[in-house]
Amino acid sequence: MSAVVSELETVREGAFGNAVALSCRECGAKVDLGPSYACPECFGPLEVAYDFPAITREDIAAGPANIWRYKALLPVPTDIEQSPNTEPGFTRLLRADNLGRELGIASLWVKDDSTNPTNSFKDRVVACALSAAREFHAKVFACPSTGNLANAVAAAGARAGIRTVVFIPSNLEQPKQVNSAVFTDSLVAVDGNYDDVNKLAQEIAAEEEGWAFVNVNVRPFYAEGSKTLGYEIAEQLGWRLPDQIVIPVASGSQLTKVHKAFQELIALGLVEDKPYKVFGAQAEGCGPVATAYKAGVDAIRPVKPDTIAKSLAIGNPADGIYVLDITRATGGAVEQVTDDEIRDAIVLLARTEGVFTETAGGTTTAVLKKLVETGQLDTSLETVIINTGHGLKTLDAVSGRVGPRATIAASYDAFEAAGLA
Repeated sequence: MSAVVSELETVREGAFGNAVALSCRECGAKVDLGPSYACPECFGPLEVAYDFPAITREDIAAGPANIWRYKALLPVPTDIEQSPNTEPGFTRLLRADNLGRELGIASLWVKDDSTNPTNSFKDRVVACALSAAREFHAKVFACPSTGNLANAVAAAGARAGIRTVVFIPSNLEQPKQVNSAVFTDSLVAVDGNYDDVNKLAQEIAAEEEGWAFVNVNVRPFYAEGSKTLGYEIAEQLGWRLPDQIVIPVASGSQLTKVHKAFQELIALGLVEDKPYKVFGAQAEGCGPVATAYKAGVDAIRPVKPDTIAKSLAIGNPADGIYVLDITRATGGAVEQVTDDEIRDAIVLLARTEGVFTETAGGTTTAVLKKLVETGQLDTSLETVIINTGHGLKTLDAVSGRVGPRATIAASYDAFEAAGLA
């Protein structure tokens, strides 16, 4: 793999804040901060390691109402707010009493990331990747994507004035294609599924100098953005961790990074150390991690995705084994649901809480319901679910399930006859 830049010496001091190295998640080897994602010793995945200073809740509260309030805990410079970006984060945490009553859960919250700039949580990870790409003097900001990431990269690149090229499966939902193409003239549709698109991106990253692929050669920096979901949930709960959390699983990175965030907050003394359970949510049409969990095995067998939840349709999830480790260690689980259950759950969340979620959030809500029905989730404990994107991106999923109750003439008699009073 070629580097994003030839001379990493050009990266300015303090470019990555309190980050000190990239660390292999398998063998623990340390690598200098740079555009690398595989350990040179064992080829294991790399993640960012830090030397955090003392930080208080008051320090964080004094920051802006976006993810940069946590900049001391991210691989970004101290002046990150001065660089043009979409300023994502600090989205609402909704108390979901109506849905809780429907499912019999005593205390339920929805972390609603559909209100981010491009209406999904991907704006968080892209903001961190963009910061790294700037420091590496990238000339092209790019990604392979199942949709939401393409939207976020295209918008962030436009805001930053960097050329963007985004690659998507050719069968992606039309709204997501439009949401990317409106920001960039370099939306590239690839025949194949996400895993095919990702393979192409890796080949391009290895051959083309100056291309920063957010989820390939700058992946360690990109992935850290998901931690901000965990930070915000804890802060918005009054600086405490939930007892249970249900998180959708595509690559698995979001789940692993939320758990990492919780552990960092404990280590920094910002929240009480307490047990919590982490649950993963997948669709049956692409549930390799759930299948491995149920079989009690560690190896994840790749699958060919076939589900309406296209944003979760990653048949060979990079962080799948770590999802298994975390869910098992915390006493959680990984569950999967059918496409029909996903459609029903989208409507359920909308009609109980006024939140219109895309298919990934429908998957999470459906899995929450299934966990209750199967007794895997303790309904007496405080529970959080994550809604990762807006339903306007996946209208086709429910367009056949909802619509006018009646079509009537413009008269009171017609209204009365329809039994609408």
